[in-house]
Amino acid sequence: MRMRGGRRLPDDRDTGTTPGGGGGPASGGTAARGGTASTSGDGPTAAGRGSPRTGPLASPGIRGAAALLAGALPALAFPAPGLWWFAYLALVPWLLLIRTARSPRRAALDGWLGGIGFVVAVHHWLMPSLHVFIVLLAALLGLLWAPWGLLVARLLGGAPNATRAVAAVLVVPSGWLMIELVRSWEGLGGPWGLLGASQWEVGPALRVASVGGVWLVSLLVVAVNTGAALLIADRAARTAAGVLLGVCGLSVAAVAAWAPRPQGAGTVRIAVVQPGVVEGPGSVARRLDRGEELTRTLAGRDVDLVVWGESSIGAGAWQHPETVRRLAELSRRVGADLLVNVDARQTDGSGRSGIFKSAVLVGPGGPTGDRYDKMRLVPFGEYVPARSLLGWATSVGKAAGEDRLRGDRQVVMALPDGARGLRIGPLVCFETAFPDMSRRLVRDGAQVIVAQSATSTFQESWAPAQHASLGALRAAENGRPMVHATLTGISAAYGPRGERVGRPLGTEASAAEVFDLPLARGETLYGRFGDWPVYGALAAIAVLCAVEGVRAFRKPAPGPP
Repeated sequence: MRMRGGRRLPDDRDTGTTPGGGGGPASGGTAARGGTASTSGDGPTAAGRGSPRTGPLASPGIRGAAALLAGALPALAFPAPGLWWFAYLALVPWLLLIRTARSPRRAALDGWLGGIGFVVAVHHWLMPSLHVFIVLLAALLGLLWAPWGLLVARLLGGAPNATRAVAAVLVVPSGWLMIELVRSWEGLGGPWGLLGASQWEVGPALRVASVGGVWLVSLLVVAVNTGAALLIADRAARTAAGVLLGVCGLSVAAVAAWAPRPQGAGTVRIAVVQPGVVEGPGSVARRLDRGEELTRTLAGRDVDLVVWGESSIGAGAWQHPETVRRLAELSRRVGADLLVNVDARQTDGSGRSGIFKSAVLVGPGGPTGDRYDKMRLVPFGEYVPARSLLGWATSVGKAAGEDRLRGDRQVVMALPDGARGLRIGPLVCFETAFPDMSRRLVRDGAQVIVAQSATSTFQESWAPAQHASLGALRAAENGRPMVHATLTGISAAYGPRGERVGRPLGTEASAAEVFDLPLARGETLYGRFGDWPVYGALAAIAVLCAVEGVRAFRKPAPGPP
């Protein structure tokens, strides 16, 4: 700019300035040359400057639909599709979409809409039970991804340099893990669909789970997605992204080679009784008859324990004295205790009366006194949260007409000396989704984790396969074998490294199956240190917030116009 006679005269350098007087190259802003825009290495000033302003994604409707679809893609990595390898790329379209957001508001909206798509896709099998309520649930849970959208836009938007690329690979996965942590609260549906759970049949990933639980596997999966997005998004960050992806691979290799492995300690024979689908009038009594018939076939097979599925004995049957006599006779005939599951009105040790779901151990003389009452109940399926406000859900779906009562403690049961004093830790239904519960049982001395479940309501959906797959994660995390017994499938067993043992019983089977489970001793790193990846993720986000706060504090005030 040249001054002549008190007037401003344009000069060639003026072509680089932006409106407002603060955006020229000399001030480190954005230079508009030849119709293109570039952002400085410090990050975008408007959550993704440089995004396309034309094309299909310029339409809010099309962009919103793209966000919904992008958020739904990770569901394909879970059973039943089981495309586990897709988990390492499934988030890339969503990340790239958020990166091009033209404002923080748009980035948060892309995160929210993608979160809705994720929740609906991963839980779509709940639609027959919840109907329209699942849309409201997804909209509420999807809000957890709105701050994550802001985080992604801040770290991936514009032209990220090497420093921002490193921060992105550390902090974007940490933000995702915070979402998984919050929605793991039972009142929000529990930890179903944690991204790391998609890797349940991948040996190296199970080794990672033994070190940091499913949380560490989730961090790894999102970190790889973030690195892949950086490789695609910006040429300047490709070298850093490639190095970071290499570090992820080397870390997994190191864990697979050096992490402590469970040591063998003999075997145990556990039988699972799966009666199959029994419907119509008198189904409770006919299911009990079928369970008894299948159990009798186990006589002479030298089993140490027989496990029945969740709600294998209904209210009417349990209250009839003849039922206890029949179960005791079965125990004597087979030569092993039976772990049955009762869904009936009972009184617990503290004197509370109501409907409990209970794992009950029955021996040759009848119930042994060992009983575990389910502690974490399925929202709407076993109780209605805030029933005074949401009780209308019972009229539009299959929500519980009466709330079940919760148990107040976990229980480790000791089998008789004939079963070598085996100690088992029972879980009921979706309690297998909570990593802390199986870890608590193992720390209390359980040698085998035993889960009793019933997914007959969702028989033709992805739910049975997803539920059964959780056993592999829990076994690998704790270095202990696990049995997953159901009424209608899928029943399965896993060794202490998360490896599948024997032949699973599918949803079409009505049978009894015996599993020779390898026992193990020793302690995994996850068993010893617990959820340390969660605390690491919190620390990473805290550091980012501190850096951003210091940067904002040091930013000079704007000068006079």
